[in-house]
Amino acid sequence: MNIAALVSGGVDSSVVVYRLKEMGYDPTIYYIRIGMEDKDGYIDCPSEEDIEITSYIAKKYGCKFEIVSLHEEYWENVVSYTIENVKRGLTPNPDMMCNKMIKFGCFEQKWGYQFDKIATGHYAQTTEIDGKTYLATAVDHHKDQTYFLGQINYLQLHKLMFPIGDLQKKQVREIAAKESLPSAFRKDSQGICFLGKINYNDFIGRYLGEKEGKIVEFETGKIVGKHKGYWFHTIGQRKGLGLSGGPWYVIKKDIEENIVFVSQGYDPQTQYGDILNLGAFSFITDNPWGEETNIGEIAFKNRHTPEFSTGRLERIGDVYRIKSDSKIQGIAPGQFGVIYNKEQTICLGSGIIV
Repeated sequence: MNIAALVSGGVDSSVVVYRLKEMGYDPTIYYIRIGMEDKDGYIDCPSEEDIEITSYIAKKYGCKFEIVSLHEEYWENVVSYTIENVKRGLTPNPDMMCNKMIKFGCFEQKWGYQFDKIATGHYAQTTEIDGKTYLATAVDHHKDQTYFLGQINYLQLHKLMFPIGDLQKKQVREIAAKESLPSAFRKDSQGICFLGKINYNDFIGRYLGEKEGKIVEFETGKIVGKHKGYWFHTIGQRKGLGLSGGPWYVIKKDIEENIVFVSQGYDPQTQYGDILNLGAFSFITDNPWGEETNIGEIAFKNRHTPEFSTGRLERIGDVYRIKSDSKIQGIAPGQFGVIYNKEQTICLGSGIIV
């Protein structure tokens, strides 16, 4: 079998190469450059060290190694999506778009089509049910990354391999140490890749500028502070508001009036809700409920967390509505709601919170 391994220089994708070799495969390693060139200069992920490590892995295991660039595609599909959604007052998820449009989209069109399978370091698994491939959760529930894969389609999934999905993170680190891989003790990457070391607010400010507005207490209508533009703030945000007497939480935004509404306290009830309406819903493999409208029990996530929430799902026209069993925090329009079977073993699909 002909396999392309997407390797970033981190410990997870490094161990993917080791495991593929152990399985008897000889993968071709690809490092995807997705930093950006824009009109104001060059932004890049801290890629030099990553490339050095990936190159070392390739040599160590005798694999063919290619560095490929998807700068422009990343700008068009992920960065512009992020800026556009922030401008509309929504909470985007660049990581989900990167998986769908870049790693398993543009890469496939340019290079991946030559291979039988594409292997990545995601903590996820696949399983076969009645001859069809389904996206299954990882053995390490704490590291499970199926939320970030909730937007992929069946053609993409069918071709994917997740060689570390059956391991705990601790085991991955142990293998890396035993194999003397340079990434063995590297910290996991955090945040949005294309920003590299750039501050998120600096980046948003560069494209959307600043526009002073009021911070208003939701319950009383009292003005409690000022902000530099609603686009710097997300639903559920607690830090960076510059208000005294907190904690304060962002619970709503008025885009027309450029007002950010906040509630005070350690656990204000206004930051919780129990209804999620999901638009533009897509199933990864198939729709297990067909034309049913009152669907029943499911598990779901409205952000990347180790814990699942549970609730009931119904379909109203084109919208899938989740009625959560308990109130959940920070339901942010623009984010994705990802649905799982009630046993929490299969990721079924996702929609945008509207």
